[in-house]
Amino acid sequence: MTQTEIRPFRIDVPQTDLDDLEARLERTRWPDELPDVGWNYGVPLGYVKELAEYWRTGYDWRAWETRLNAYPQFTTTVDGQNVHFLHVRSPEPNALPVILTHGWPGSIVEYLDVIDRLSDPRAYGGDPSDAFHLVIPSLPGYGFSGPTHETGWTNERIAGAWAVLMDRLGYDRYGAVGNDAGSMINPELGRHDPDHVLGVHVTQIFSFPSGDPSEMADLTGEEQRELETLRWFFENKMSFNTLMAQQPQTLSFALLDSPVGLLAWNAQLLGEELDRDFVLTNVMLYWLTGTAGSAARLYYENAHATPPSEPTTVPIGLAAFAGDFSGIRRFANRDHTNIVRWSTFEGGGGHFAAHKVPDLLVGDVREFFRDLR
Repeated sequence: MTQTEIRPFRIDVPQTDLDDLEARLERTRWPDELPDVGWNYGVPLGYVKELAEYWRTGYDWRAWETRLNAYPQFTTTVDGQNVHFLHVRSPEPNALPVILTHGWPGSIVEYLDVIDRLSDPRAYGGDPSDAFHLVIPSLPGYGFSGPTHETGWTNERIAGAWAVLMDRLGYDRYGAVGNDAGSMINPELGRHDPDHVLGVHVTQIFSFPSGDPSEMADLTGEEQRELETLRWFFENKMSFNTLMAQQPQTLSFALLDSPVGLLAWNAQLLGEELDRDFVLTNVMLYWLTGTAGSAARLYYENAHATPPSEPTTVPIGLAAFAGDFSGIRRFANRDHTNIVRWSTFEGGGGHFAAHKVPDLLVGDVREFFRDLR
């Protein structure tokens, strides 16, 4: 076996692991809770209890394992790190290769509802010239890529690994699609490999005020609303970022030992608007692979990395969905000089648009790359 070998992979979780999970769920020690506080103190007890009971008695991992295994999967070693990925080739010979990058607390499961639409538009009444070959990797430290084994796995380093992966698969010209962490990693991929990256499509642009008062002058109404969304999120939901950026190892003891602890930690951002099976399948990829702690380390690595000093230059397209912070244009233009598409969608796509409104996301991805091909 060589470091550059592409190895076929198939998910086959031992039944003993599922039996252990069920036993741990049965023995959960539940916390008390103050009355009538909703989500103000964190994830509510009733919500987690309902999810955990369904996890123990109704959720079918084997069905999801079968669904994942319906797509070709592989592993390879890049920069000393195991990388797991789905590789779905389109039936259309002239399809454009695209790498799709998930984030936390998501996984490759984020993209299951768009794989067939993107790779085979003809089957959905679309134009076959819009077809894509899809590469969907598990981030280093996440899921079936397994834990990272050394420090330094930042967004920039992952972007470099993605460039190696696409070259190893024989793709000389390709695009990138990202959500959450993928919306930060894939612009770095464009910066790292501009001669081969055709364009980058994201669902958020994480460009924030620098502290210069002049930046805040004459904000448009839309920009003010986005800024308020950002402020609310920072004041109510950012505890995960602080802890994982400072103490991921301390957190890992709880996440690796308690499935309900992991469920509650991840569910704080997955949230009630998502269906139970989607929530639990994402959580399962952390639980079954023991990667909840190593996934958290990505936040530490990025918090201690040197930020880019220059803006990106590859074409970038944003699809902004209601219910999510997506970006403030004036700050985005400061960090990215070649934003060629800025789409906004109502209707509650939220943070996981590929799952909740797959047709809207697919349509925007198609149009973005159609203009660049």
